[in-house]
Amino acid sequence: MFEVKRISMIYDMETEEKLYALKGFDLSLPDKGLIGIIGPSGSGKSTLMYCLSTLKKPTDGSILYNGMELTTASDAEREKLRRREFGFVFQKHYLVPYMSAVDNVMVAGIGKEADTEKKAKDILEELGIKEREFSKKPAKLSGGQCQRIAIARAVINDPKVIFADEPTASLDHENAFNVMKILKAYSEDRLVLVVTHDKSILKGSDRVIEMWDGEINMAGGEER
Repeated sequence: MFEVKRISMIYDMETEEKLYALKGFDLSLPDKGLIGIIGPSGSGKSTLMYCLSTLKKPTDGSILYNGMELTTASDAEREKLRRREFGFVFQKHYLVPYMSAVDNVMVAGIGKEADTEKKAKDILEELGIKEREFSKKPAKLSGGQCQRIAIARAVINDPKVIFADEPTASLDHENAFNVMKILKAYSEDRLVLVVTHDKSILKGSDRVIEMWDGEINMAGGEER
């Protein structure tokens, strides 16, 4: 699905001491499975995810997604890809505070309103959000519930790839386990990329990519 060649990301290009977030490596990713990207703060793991998801453009290198060169795609092409084929889950749920649980899921939908509403409710139920909570706003829901709503929003369009950046960092152990269980189930026929500094949440993942100082640790990344 993804073929990355010699990808580099350099910040502070105008200064003498340039900051290399990514240092020119190759990487191949499959069509499905739960892939963990792990490393300490500043290792480049989030930058890699943002480049793969077209939220950032690398300084150099090539990123092919199903044969499409992402680094030369237009803004409109990248936006269409993010809306139709990519889903995003972040450390903070970023739910709209004045919207209900259902509306927060529907806001990302691209189908007819009635169809999207039914689908949103079905997904929420599958994720353990009860019908009585559908009309509640984020302030009236727990952190774990809000994160599950964020996951529902991410999958409403049946994306082929889920990008999850520290999706459990703000959750307690039980809720973190439940979120990872949901993402693992989704990865059975989709690709789910999880960026984290916590290796314990990647138990049961299909592969772990270890990053350090903008490079892939070739000793890591073994099939799990």
